[in-house]
Amino acid sequence: MIGRLRGELLAKQPPHLLLEVGGIGYELEAPMSTFYALPPLGEQAVLFTHLLVREDAQILYAFINESERSLFRALLRVSGIGAKMALAILSGMDVHAFACCVQTGDTDSLVRLPGIGRKTAERLIVEMRDRLDTQQDAVTAGLPRSANAQLTTISPVDEALQALVSLGYKLQEAQRLVRRVNTQDLSSEEIIRQALQASLK
Repeated sequence: MIGRLRGELLAKQPPHLLLEVGGIGYELEAPMSTFYALPPLGEQAVLFTHLLVREDAQILYAFINESERSLFRALLRVSGIGAKMALAILSGMDVHAFACCVQTGDTDSLVRLPGIGRKTAERLIVEMRDRLDTQQDAVTAGLPRSANAQLTTISPVDEALQALVSLGYKLQEAQRLVRRVNTQDLSSEEIIRQALQASLK
């Protein structure tokens, strides 16, 4: 099991990133909360990882701290919650905000996240409440692309739209959210951050 990686950040195109460790390039998928905390390209990054093995793929997920990874793993144990939806949850709100939603029964905030309906939000609150109670310290503490494809230059707006679609938004909804952001001179990560904030209003 690969639990932690330290290496040079070579590419980041949400939700995908490429980290070189000892001459090996690891393709990873990460929530936007992790992307916001990443250093610039070419610098060293330390990421906590979770390897998901499926019949058709082996996907390595990356998180900026153990709290995010703990919440991701706990979400995967909830009925009907897959890795893509877990990433969308972590992209839409931080660990502390999610814990507050669960503890206060705030379904309204949860249903604003892509792919989360009222029944799923209610199930999350019921099933995660016990897990948050037993894992409070762990949870509340602080499609892979080729390397050549990662280097293709696209605009920050297009990159943000790709990321939002990858997180579960329909293209029209993603475009609507991005139109609410003044995208001039913003990086793709900042466009995504502001678009996700707009989706919760």
